Amino acid sequence: MRRADRLFQIIQFLRSRRVTTARWLAEKLEISERTVYRDIQDLLVSGVPIEGETGIGYVLRRGFDLPPLMFTTEEITALTLGARIVNSCADTALATAAESVLSKVETVLPDPLKQKFDHTPLFAPFMHVSPAVAATMGILRGAIDDHHKVQFDYTREDSTASSRTVWPLGLFFWGTVWTLGAWCELREAFRNFRLDRIQGLVVNNTHYPNIAGRTLDDMIAYECERMNNS
Repeated sequence: MRRADRLFQIIQFLRSRRVTTARWLAEKLEISERTVYRDIQDLLVSGVPIEGETGIGYVLRRGFDLPPLMFTTEEITALTLGARIVNSCADTALATAAESVLSKVETVLPDPLKQKFDHTPLFAPFMHVSPAVAATMGILRGAIDDHHKVQFDYTREDSTASSRTVWPLGLFFWGTVWTLGAWCELREAFRNFRLDRIQGLVVNNTHYPNIAGRTLDDMIAYECERMNNS
């Protein structure tokens, strides 16, 4: 759990109980009591009205509530445009998630800012990502998250076909096409593969190791150096 999430959870527990001990919080959050004491002190310094003391328990003063989520008009514009881009050119799961984020944000905005959602004059026309590419993207995202190798048949622009086993590292959108950045076992090097040229994709559930020189950061550094030298 991120520290920010933990602090938020502590406040939620304090709001729902009359007296809350450090031991109880430590057990619920699976942290040490010393960490609880430090977090309570940090919350006090930030202005959260917590009363009590070590060894007895803590009480959140009545009337306290977390400040409402707030965005500037520029942030609203960025969120709306980002969701529209994802909805236009990503797989179905990501598109649905983007819409869900906007819905959650909109519910906590004051009325003047809610109008910004409907009147943001920035759009991302549908890029016609085919169902096949969207499905491939969804599978690859899961493989990247799980560090699983994948196998597929690939046809290059010159019609040369081959079968590949790769370590999927990242997905890149180039405005009109998506590509997979990966470490290719056949070439023993980084390679980029267009998703619309991938066929017969299979996740073989074999974990690929985190080896220096074959990571996503290494690939990005390699591509940047190659572009600078071209």
